Amino acid sequence: MRAVTIEIPENILLGSGQSSEEFAREAKLLLLAKLFELGRVSSGKAAEVCNMTRVEFLLSMGKLGVSLAQLDSDELKREIADA
Repeated sequence: MRAVTIEIPENILLGSGQSSEEFAREAKLLLLAKLFELGRVSSGKAAEVCNMTRVEFLLSMGKLGVSLAQLDSDELKREIADA
């Protein structure tokens, strides 16, 4: 796996009320959610990078307002059945 470093001003981190680890975990999830939404990464790969199951990742997409419309009907049925 490859690391990517993003510089964030200290006041953004302090203003979030999160620890550095919590902020990084949320930032990773948000980045992967957007990449998933754009169709640039699969839900399975995104879930793996976020240390989540695919179902957990897909459920978190709903909380973030990310549409699951890119799943075809068979994939959506499987996801619902697995949840």
